[in-house]
Amino acid sequence: MNQNKKSNKIAFFGVFGSQNLGNECTLEATMYNIHKALPNATFTCLCTVPQDTELRHSIPAFAAHREYPAWLDSQLWSGRRSRLMKLLRKILFRIPLELIHWAKGFNVIKGSQMLIVPGTQVVSDYATGPFSWPYDIFKWAIIAKLCRARLLFLNIGVGPIYHPLSRWFIKASLNLSDYRSYRDIASKRYVEKMGPSQGCDPVYPDLAFSLPSALLPACHRVGKQRPVFGIGLKDYLGQDGSRDRDNNRTYRDYLNTLGDLVAWLCERKYMVRVIIGDVSYDSDVKQDFMELLHERGLMDKEGQIVNEPVFTVEQLLSQIAAIDFLVTSRFHNLVLALMLNKPVLCLSDHGKLDSGFDDLIDTLVKLEKNAEALRPYIKHKTEEYRRTLDEQYSLIFKGV
Repeated sequence: MNQNKKSNKIAFFGVFGSQNLGNECTLEATMYNIHKALPNATFTCLCTVPQDTELRHSIPAFAAHREYPAWLDSQLWSGRRSRLMKLLRKILFRIPLELIHWAKGFNVIKGSQMLIVPGTQVVSDYATGPFSWPYDIFKWAIIAKLCRARLLFLNIGVGPIYHPLSRWFIKASLNLSDYRSYRDIASKRYVEKMGPSQGCDPVYPDLAFSLPSALLPACHRVGKQRPVFGIGLKDYLGQDGSRDRDNNRTYRDYLNTLGDLVAWLCERKYMVRVIIGDVSYDSDVKQDFMELLHERGLMDKEGQIVNEPVFTVEQLLSQIAAIDFLVTSRFHNLVLALMLNKPVLCLSDHGKLDSGFDDLIDTLVKLEKNAEALRPYIKHKTEEYRRTLDEQYSLIFKGV
């Protein structure tokens, strides 16, 4: 193995530091497995909130996005001549600041052997537009190639991508890569529909399945008399991504459906544990949900509903370990539950909940009835996923 400084330095790019615990466990899993292959590797991260990433993972971090001073969006630039003022703002400030960010980016990537994009559903313009993540992916792909670093997209989820310019940014970036893999067939087909691509790009399980076993709490049956159900919450905002929760019908329908589910569970004396996977986005949702449960009188049932704070991957894993079943809309909460051998019912967050409440209950009853038969199958599949991901890590770092 080449021991020079360049070969040991690896950079990551993704939605890290924003307290999405699914993304954080993805980065943790990737770093752990790279260290197995390259014990002398050093890491840096291009991310959303560098300060959080540095504290959480003990690695240096750099803002993936250019940062603008607050006064650039002040009332100074609005008014009767707003169009002219916006143009001046772009020419005099935004473009120069962006060029400075490019220059700093070269210094960050310089000397790196690889720039890795590890999953995290970053290949999308959902609720952002082309000049957010699509542009940033393109920018760092260009910087990586100019710095002669290998560019790897590992097990990425793709879409939705709405804007034509977003598609161009993303397709150009993928074409610059030295290696690409997807976390599901749908993501691979999504890319293929955008234009010519290499049909040999592999599909692998999500990177979170390669979390170190030592990080996982012991798996055991939790419920003594009645099972414990985890209710996983998500900022379920619909296709338009509207943040106006009070007037978002999709969001209110989502909360009411889960409220009905909690009421049904409580009537049957089941324990309920409320779980989130993104501290930044889901905390407000949890607050709304707890208020809904209070309004329905469900919180009067002492000890039957558990609501605990969560800030780290370890805490999230402990909460999932303390349940028997999980109903969730967050993808990585589903993955972590499966790794802990917990049967899961997943609610899709693409559009409005189409299935009725009776269908939800019917599926949940079947899940509980078949749980003992499912657990050996879940264990077998997660072990298979781990072995498959080990093969990918070996392929990537073979000969390095």
